[in-house]
Amino acid sequence: MADLSGPARASRPAFAFPARRLGAPLLSLLLALGAGGADARVRLGELLPAHPWQSAEREVVVVYTHDCGDLGELWGAVLRSGLPVRAVNAEDVTSPAPAGLKPWRGPEATQFARQLKVGTYPAVLLVRGGRILNAWEGTFQGTGLTKGE
Repeated sequence: MADLSGPARASRPAFAFPARRLGAPLLSLLLALGAGGADARVRLGELLPAHPWQSAEREVVVVYTHDCGDLGELWGAVLRSGLPVRAVNAEDVTSPAPAGLKPWRGPEATQFARQLKVGTYPAVLLVRGGRILNAWEGTFQGTGLTKGE
C-alpha cells in the first residue's frame, strides 16, 4: 500500500466530481444554477406539456419573459452545458434569445409555462426522457438562481 502521508497526499484533491459521467459543461451549469429552489412550483418527475420541438434524451428548457433583465450570464451557462437548449418566451411580449436559438413564442408558449406552474421567471428546467429532472426559478446572479422579488 502506498504511503499517503506527507507532500504527495497534500497535492491530491480530497474529492473529485465525476466529470466524465455528468460531463464537465453540464456540471458547470449545475454549479452555476445552484441547488433547486424550495419555492419552485414546477413539479419534478412530471412530463413536459405539449411543445413544438423534438425532445432529446437530455435537454435544458429556459422559460423567460421580457422583464427578466439581463440574462447574458444565464444563457452563457446554459449554452455551455453541452445539452440541447429550448427557449420559451412566455407572456406575450417578445424578448430575444441568444443567436442560434429560435424562441417559442405566443399564446401556446404562455400556456406551456402556465401548465408547468412556473412561479418566477426565468425558469430553467433540466429534462431527461421528457420528464423534469430539476428546476430552478428566479433571478440569476451568476452564482445561482435566487428567489425573484
